[in-house]
Amino acid sequence: MGMLTVDLDAKAEKALNELTSDGRSATEAVREALVIAQRLHRMELARIAAERLANDPADRAEAEAIMKDTEHLRAW
Repeated sequence: MGMLTVDLDAKAEKALNELTSDGRSATEAVREALVIAQRLHRMELARIAAERLANDPADRAEAEAIMKDTEHLRAW
């Protein structure tokens, strides 16, 4: 585990104050915020990748071909 020193600007200081108003320590609040930020970052990367695939004509054609080939497997 590492140690991190951060200079907070007014906006970050206000956010930290709000996140610790329930009695949580600054360390706990920052750890949770980092995990949430990582999750949001991964979601954004996944969204970008999905958008890129959705706009890729070759990938769309392949997906349509697979749907056509598996149409008989649909329950309805």
